[in-house]
Amino acid sequence: MNARLKQLAIAVMTTVVSLHGAHAFSDDTTRDLVAIGSPIRPTPADPAIAHALQQISPQQIQHTVETLVGFHTRNTLSSMTKDLPAGQGINAAADWIESEFKRYSDACGGCLEVRRDTFTESPQSRIPQPTTITNVYAILRGSDPVQAKRMYLVTGHYDSRNTDVLDTHGFAPGANDDASGVAVSLECARVLSKLKPPATIIFVAVAGEEQGLNGSRHLAKLAKSEGWQLEGVLNNDIVGGNTTPGDALQNKSLVRVFSEGIPASATPEQARLIQALGYESDSPSRELARFVVSVGETYHGLGNVSKSSSGYFHPVLEFRRDRFLRGGDHTSFNQEGFPAVRFTEWREDFNHQHQNVRTENGVEYGDLLKFVDFRYIAHLAALNAATLATLAYAPPTPENVRIVTKNLDNNSTLEWTGAGAPAGTKYEIVWRELAVPDWQFSTNKGISAPATPNTGYSITLPVSKDNVIFGVRAVDAQGHRSPAVAPMPER
Repeated sequence: MNARLKQLAIAVMTTVVSLHGAHAFSDDTTRDLVAIGSPIRPTPADPAIAHALQQISPQQIQHTVETLVGFHTRNTLSSMTKDLPAGQGINAAADWIESEFKRYSDACGGCLEVRRDTFTESPQSRIPQPTTITNVYAILRGSDPVQAKRMYLVTGHYDSRNTDVLDTHGFAPGANDDASGVAVSLECARVLSKLKPPATIIFVAVAGEEQGLNGSRHLAKLAKSEGWQLEGVLNNDIVGGNTTPGDALQNKSLVRVFSEGIPASATPEQARLIQALGYESDSPSRELARFVVSVGETYHGLGNVSKSSSGYFHPVLEFRRDRFLRGGDHTSFNQEGFPAVRFTEWREDFNHQHQNVRTENGVEYGDLLKFVDFRYIAHLAALNAATLATLAYAPPTPENVRIVTKNLDNNSTLEWTGAGAPAGTKYEIVWRELAVPDWQFSTNKGISAPATPNTGYSITLPVSKDNVIFGVRAVDAQGHRSPAVAPMPER
């Protein structure tokens, strides 16, 4: 929610406006809610994170995208092709991405663990023969031995395609889809590797997306089997800010953030409970998306690339898993039970995706460099970097969050535990009316602190649980906040 509009609501007690849509309620309701809690305001910027954002370079991003396009094709199936000229194909692209991660690691004294996740995919609809697929990633281990188990991941897919998804030789530049997303992941690695956050950040470039999300599926299953505590995945796919001459409807100030409602990993019983509670918009992925918006509000005025030509750059919540008829690598992580969201430019031009490079009837087709806006990608890199860093510096989310439903009353009692939280961690209650997309109000007053965090916290508010949705989030002394957790009912 826009902070200036919230301040106006306090002053005149008339209307509170959400950043993503207006919602008016009565003077009495506004007065009561303001008396109980304070309108949500952007959190203070962390100077270290702000400094890292200053290092994001549209020129470096341009170099990344141009280099990836220069491999002629990055079709996943080209890993098995023996007659490509030297320097072409997806294997050459994988080697270069790995070398970039290693170069960043050398610059920070070996702070990144650079790895390959290589496997053989069996034949299927878009894979006619056993095919080697390689994901390349770098791990920035958390500086706190306890908090380092928490992991946050950013990814883009480095494979490309043209009209024929089985074409291993034809020109498939993939500048927007998805060299742009890989550029975000690499640039985040370059600037965040200079920080030492308590939690762990993983920077990834996956392959096999165009063949059926094969690379991300394998990596997500690997994360699950190895017990990664993966608490947030940011997938950047088609974030090049398509620039088609004459397109008056593109908006370079916006990026869409897609997130699932009912988790893909939910059992039928869990799905029924979510629907009964009205929590379709409070999955961990949806809370991660809201977190992205809050980070955007904190850092929208900072960094070399924070302001676009048409205004401050900001994310827009899209309450669906993905676009119609399309899919993305975040879904692979959703299916394994990990919170994950997708970033995609505001308005796509499908003439510049999955097309052979050509001109027909005066229309240019193909995913070419000329249609990519490197400053737009830099905006996305800044937003992703700020989100990753804030997550990694913030204390862990509260655990076992419950709302007491023993009696019919107009109060709301919330309870939770804070096991594993660093010393000095405090907690904040947030809430919103049922028809409002983002958190409106918060309070940290009246929370009963336990003798030890494991014994639990509680708070009772004179707000009807039937009228709002609550969340609980952790806050450290520097103001870093975790994503909120919606409470489950407890009798």
